[in-house]
Order: sequence, then C-alpha cells, then structure tokens
Amino acid sequence: MTTLPPTVDLAAPVPAHLPAALRESFLAQRAAFAANRHPGLAERRADLRALHRLLAENRDALSDAVNRDFGCRSRFETLMTELLQGQEAALDAIRQLPRWMKRQKRPLDITQYPLARAFVQPQPLGVVGIVVPWNFPIAMTVQPMIGALAAGNRVMVKMSENSVHLTQLLKDLLPRYFAADKVTVFADADAGPGQSLGPLFTQLPFDHLFFTGSPQTGRAVMANCAANLTPVTLELGGKSPAIVAADYPLARAAERIAWVKMLNAGQICTNVDYLFVPEGRQQAFVEHAQRILAERYPDLTNGDYTAIIDARQYERLQAMLKDAVDQGAQAVPLLPGQAGDPTRRIMPPVALLGVHDGMQVMQREIFGPLLPILPYQRHEDVLQYINDRPKPLALYLFSHDRALQDRYLQQTLSGGVTLNDTLLHAGQHHLPFGGVGTSGMGHYHGREGFLTFSKLRPVFRQGPLRTVDFLMPPYAGLAQRMLDFMLWRSR
Repeated sequence: MTTLPPTVDLAAPVPAHLPAALRESFLAQRAAFAANRHPGLAERRADLRALHRLLAENRDALSDAVNRDFGCRSRFETLMTELLQGQEAALDAIRQLPRWMKRQKRPLDITQYPLARAFVQPQPLGVVGIVVPWNFPIAMTVQPMIGALAAGNRVMVKMSENSVHLTQLLKDLLPRYFAADKVTVFADADAGPGQSLGPLFTQLPFDHLFFTGSPQTGRAVMANCAANLTPVTLELGGKSPAIVAADYPLARAAERIAWVKMLNAGQICTNVDYLFVPEGRQQAFVEHAQRILAERYPDLTNGDYTAIIDARQYERLQAMLKDAVDQGAQAVPLLPGQAGDPTRRIMPPVALLGVHDGMQVMQREIFGPLLPILPYQRHEDVLQYINDRPKPLALYLFSHDRALQDRYLQQTLSGGVTLNDTLLHAGQHHLPFGGVGTSGMGHYHGREGFLTFSKLRPVFRQGPLRTVDFLMPPYAGLAQRMLDFMLWRSR
C-alpha cells in the first residue's frame, strides 16, 4: 500500500477566485476544527451561552439595527419573534445537549448475538455555512447557528444585502463573544465592487450549507454545492394554504389569520398565502377581520406595523395587487380609511375576492399583506386544489372535527402544520422545522437541528465471541444448520 506524505491535503480545495476574506476565514476555521474535532460538552455549552449573552446584552442595539434596515420594524415583533425565540432556543439547547450528545445504543441482528455491541455516535461535521434572509435576520442567523454550535461545528454566516445595519453591528459585536475561527459574519459588500457575495459564498467547500430563500435561488445554491458534494438544508417558501371548515367559528379564524397577515407585514415564509372559506362566507370573514384589525391597528404608522423591506418589494406587491384588480378581483381594504404611507413603504392589508389561477397572487408567493380568499363547497375540491400544486411550507386547518383534521394530515403533504391557528408550529423548539419538495429539504430546531449538523456515525464493537464464525465454510455441517435456524425462526 502506498502511503501519502503528510504534506498532502486531501480536503476540498478553496477556489482561488473567491474573495480573500472568505478564503482566509474558511481556511482558519477548517484548521481550527482539525485541531479540535470533537469539542466536549463544556465547550459547546460555553458557545451557546456566549450566543445567548450576545442576544441578551445587546437587545436594544439589535432591535434598533433591524428597525433601521426595514425603515420601520415593530420593536415588539423583533423582541418577540427574534430575540425571545433565539434566547429560549439557546437555553433549551444548553439543557438538552447532554442527552443529544449521548451515544445511542442500537439492537443487533441475529448473526451478531450475544456479546457484540452497536451504537450511533453524533460527531461534528466541520465548517458550516449559513445564508440568512432579510425578513427575520436575527432569528435566521441564530436558530441554525444554535444547532451548528451544539453539534460542535465552526460557523460562517452570509447576511442579506438588506440587513446592512444589523450586519455591521454583528461584525462589531461578535469578537467580544467568539473567536474568528469559531464564528464569522460577512456582508454582501465583502464581495467587492460589482459583485454579489451569495453565489461566491456558496462555492466554498463547506461541510454543510444552510440556506433560507426562494426556490429559484435554492436551485442555484444546490448547483454550487454540488461541485463540492456539500450537503444542504434548504428552507424555501411557496404558497401555504389555510382552510376554515364550516364547524369552526369564523370570527376566531379571522382573528388568527389576520394576526399572521399583519405580523411583519406578512413577510413570512410560512404565512397564509391563500384562504379557503365555505361558499357564501367570504364577506362575513372580511367583516370580522376588519373589526379585529381596527381595534388592533388604530394607526398603521404608529410603529406597531412593519414596513415592506425595500422599494423593489413594495413595487412588486403593488404590481401584484394591480394585476389582480385588472383581471377582475375585488380588492377589499381590511383597514378602511387607512392609506398607510407609501413613502415609508407602510402597505395596508387587502383581501382579494374573486381571484383565479391566472393572477400573479395565485401563482407566486405573496410575502406581504395581501390575502386571496376562495370559496369552496366540498373538502374533496380543496384537497385536490392543494395536491395539484407544489408542496407548501405550511398548511393551516381550522376545524374541531378530528376526522377532518386527520383527513387533511393524511391526504396532503407540507413542511409543517398548525391546526386551529397559524404559524405557531414554526416557533416550537421541540418540533422540527423544514420544507418538502419545492418548499425545501432538511430540518432544524432543537434536536433535529443538532442532528442536521452532525454525522450520526454508526459503530459496531465486536465481542469476545464472534458468532459469524459459526457460519464459515465448509457450509454442509454446522454452518448450514445455523443458517436454517435463522431463516426459519418465527420470532
């Protein structure tokens, strides 16, 4: 056998055309991991505590930076959906980590009884890349990072071009909490003049890449990762339906659906993208939603409601709304009398009645405060409609009928489900979160996040008695009798 000299590096090379900052950071993290391939419980907990401190000690600065990036981001929503969720997820991982790291004993098959042992040992992968979207930039940085650090990895983060102020703040803060060879953050500007960092970042030979964004960009990310055989977790989007059954109180459904359409101005990948209500109940639903929102948002410009992230997205939503109206949809303001503020990109919520599949709102993910409402007579038709389209990231059914709940759970497939509410499945630390098909692949949150960023390494330890020795040739004697016994045993 030929032995390679110790100077030969078999690791995937770093493309020379990438920006120097990316190359140097990646190589430093790869070297640091090579020197410490299996961080212990104490080190991993220390990393998670450092992440928790970063959030807790800089709460105001972080929420202010996000507000500046949006132009107007509800401070309460930032604290609730991003900082609270991130802090609690980090604390939960600290508590759960000894159990997650523990070797898992596995049964043996009949040929290996009685003295051998089998187990699965979670091990770190190495250097993990995280590509962060703009809609929940703190949460989508922190949540996958928790899983990656808990699993013992190093982390490089590429922030959104829309998160300029938050990115700069994180660059300033991170050295106080992490060494650069443990966690680093990059801005889109780090690509250099005239370049976008995202396509360059995803060409690095990461040991795992976590991406959140659109299905179209997700395909390009997968193509880049394929060159290095880098495994990916893709959190994408799609058109997530909600269905209100006849047995469920319409006012309560309107309250819960209106809440999520207003949260972050509807800029949520798991938001309700279209709504089915029983035929003849569309106007009643709208009236309930109008009453509820008038109580909760007496002034859309008072800071409780978030702006659309930038002019391009605002114009896209306005064009989508105009396209629906031009094709015959009825646009019904859910806050009559409030015009919002176009100069600040404060866009009022609108229900759309009389929509059809030829409209942009029924073809593309909305990602804003527009709510198409469709009538239905039979659940068979709703199920067929959902199943004829790409698998959504979320599905919401409002019904107290357990048989109907089971029917939707069994006859549709989506990334996740909340019954009798919206969005809340995505905020549970102990539930995996992830898409399916065009809405994504892979899971994270809690234990599933730890597993995503770990290699579950199977180990077999032979005992003092090697039972397979009884199956050695010549086969005509003992070996045949042993095999016959194994083949014909009933249990």
